[in-house]
Amino acid sequence: MRKQWDMAKKLYTLCVLADDTPGILSQVARLFSRKGYNIESIVTGATDRPHTARLSINILADELVVNQLATQCRRILGVQAVKILDEETCVRREIALIKVRAADHGSRDEIIQLTNIFRGHIMDVDRESLTVWVFGTQSKNAALIQMLEDFGILEIATTGTIAIERGRSTIYDDNKLKEEYNYGKHVL
Repeated sequence: MRKQWDMAKKLYTLCVLADDTPGILSQVARLFSRKGYNIESIVTGATDRPHTARLSINILADELVVNQLATQCRRILGVQAVKILDEETCVRREIALIKVRAADHGSRDEIIQLTNIFRGHIMDVDRESLTVWVFGTQSKNAALIQMLEDFGILEIATTGTIAIERGRSTIYDDNKLKEEYNYGKHVL
């Protein structure tokens, strides 16, 4: 029975619009930890609306769990909207910085060629290393990292995954539940 449940898991992205106030990120993250779910990645940034932040939260779960978490996120004071995105309905990207050993000219040239193939950039050059920047899907970045392992990776830093829905639909759509939750939030 446990194996069936594990197979139903897939990567979802919860996009959350929230007031840009201190502590909102902590409140949302606590919701996940209280429920016993691990956040794969979380990224927070500005939006096109003043005083509003967008959180992109990746979680490996089944559909029921993701829907429950989204419902509970909507109830948090300061949360304006929540939208669930899955792999088929969104564009996901992340940034990776990879510091690679490059002791000789031959290694350096090969690393530069690989970086160009993956549409990355060399961000820093040292006598014994190169720092590569790449922007893409998690699998694309992982493929480049795997290719660079032959040279000796010194350090890797990646951002979390950001996501946005494909097509014309936005996070501002489909928020019919928003008014229902906001009614109770501002009565006090």
